[in-house]
Amino acid sequence: MKTNFEFFEIVEREDGVAIVFLNRPDKRNAMNWSFWRDLPDVVHEINSNQKIRSFVVAARGKSFSTGLDLDSFFQEFGSVVQGAYGDDRKKFYELILRMQKGINAVYDSPKPSVAAVQKHCIGGGLDLISACDIRYATFDASISLREAKVAIVADMGSINRLPSIIGQGNTRELAYTGKDIDGEEALRMGLVSKLFKDQDQLLEGAIATASEIAANPRIVVEGTKEVMNYSEGKPLAVGLNYVAVWNSSFMDSRDFREAMKAFKDRKRPEYNKELT
Repeated sequence: MKTNFEFFEIVEREDGVAIVFLNRPDKRNAMNWSFWRDLPDVVHEINSNQKIRSFVVAARGKSFSTGLDLDSFFQEFGSVVQGAYGDDRKKFYELILRMQKGINAVYDSPKPSVAAVQKHCIGGGLDLISACDIRYATFDASISLREAKVAIVADMGSINRLPSIIGQGNTRELAYTGKDIDGEEALRMGLVSKLFKDQDQLLEGAIATASEIAANPRIVVEGTKEVMNYSEGKPLAVGLNYVAVWNSSFMDSRDFREAMKAFKDRKRPEYNKELT
């Protein structure tokens, strides 16, 4: 596995879990071009490694991420952003789509992801964790959909994905105000599902969940994620039909046959004893 990405550090564990660290701690993991350029390749590395069953998205340093590095971005792309002609506007449009690819790759990965957020998670940081399957944070987290305060309509996925996570009302409040919320408010909204005292406990908890996921049959975990992603925003009947198609096609896996054999091999008195 390639590990020498400029912005990222990938740590592969023996239990089927990889940890993807945002690794620009001296800049509080502000997202310069190396983040947007390399994130699709990072996720591709995760997807291509058959030993990896799930992954944690975490960060080195004091903050998860303060979002887009505006200074470096405008130094590199200012002429495109502020171009005078339609040709330049087209280039900017294409740049936005390219930047969206990495966040989309996290969401589309067949392997579940757990985000671990300490302290600041601003703008692009929120885009990133909204694409993860599970989100944990520290009590002192400071999370915001900050784009409105810098005159940008959030375009990396937060305003598209958050309504299904925290509802339209909460999403609109965050998007219109650009305000900060702490860990307890994020928990109340349902943005995160667990809070931890400090960064060490946060990472430990995220790894524990990712390990528990990785211990389950790959085809079941990946199938569950595919069905849930497909069903999001669709009528119930559509999702029910899709999971019926999935199971009728793929349920009879090696893992399923082994589970059925183990069940049949149990002696009935011992099994009854387990249930009492």
